[in-house]
Amino acid sequence: MPDEVIQWLEPTLGQTFVDGTLGGGGHTRLLAEKVGSDGLVIGFDRDPDAIARAEVHLKGLPVQVAHADFREIPEVLDQLSLPPVDGVVLDLGLSSDQLADAARGFSFDATGDLDLRFDPQMGEPAWELIQRLSEKSLADVIYRYGEERKSRRIAKQIVLRRRTKPIRTSRELAELVRGCVPRSKNHNIDSATRTFQALRIAVNDELTALERTLQRIPPAIAVGGRLAVISFHSLEDRLVKAAFRDDPRYMPLTKKPIRPNESELLRNVRSRSARLRVAERVDASGD
Repeated sequence: MPDEVIQWLEPTLGQTFVDGTLGGGGHTRLLAEKVGSDGLVIGFDRDPDAIARAEVHLKGLPVQVAHADFREIPEVLDQLSLPPVDGVVLDLGLSSDQLADAARGFSFDATGDLDLRFDPQMGEPAWELIQRLSEKSLADVIYRYGEERKSRRIAKQIVLRRRTKPIRTSRELAELVRGCVPRSKNHNIDSATRTFQALRIAVNDELTALERTLQRIPPAIAVGGRLAVISFHSLEDRLVKAAFRDDPRYMPLTKKPIRPNESELLRNVRSRSARLRVAERVDASGD
């Protein structure tokens, strides 16, 4: 939702912004072009491949990249001796580059390892997680983070399977899940989607990262600046909605989440679940 992000963040020449989820660099590029040579955009990403690509594709623009979790935005700004910024965007979805990389396991048909980590050097890959967890714990993860009603059936089949041939690839897991979950009435949504979502959230600690960031980021945004968050499932959106509603340092600007328009849906079918919420940073006692 690039047009909507620019519309709500209102970047102008000389301002400073943060893209907390650099990915393919789309939002970073648009912001950098708006702030011009006297401005600055700091792009954060946990994925070292995204950082490497950005350093090439965004060369010549007023952009500085940081290989860091967006939870670390306040610390990185302090290290750069920067005052509170004029706005922040968090696009919580996967990038096209991550989905296209068969070695990362994000695609259901990938024959590489079922990894699912944003930073391959940090934490436990998903194939190890599903090999280690008990059947109950695995079912709980799939239900809690994927809201998958067939979580117990899926967990049982994973445990049965791993006794003889542990699941190692994304394709293997997707095929097993499809055998446990009836085909969706909406044929555009793969039956394995919720399970993959759950495992990805688990190995990257995504919800904790988002919740912690929403708590920590207000002092890093100047009063009058804005935070725009694009979420892709209800678990993320609930956290954003609650923070914007309950934290006195935020003033919600979007009463309901903004959804992609028809032209964007035609360009990018994966945007169908995107929801954009925006809040303004306001002065609050005790800040």
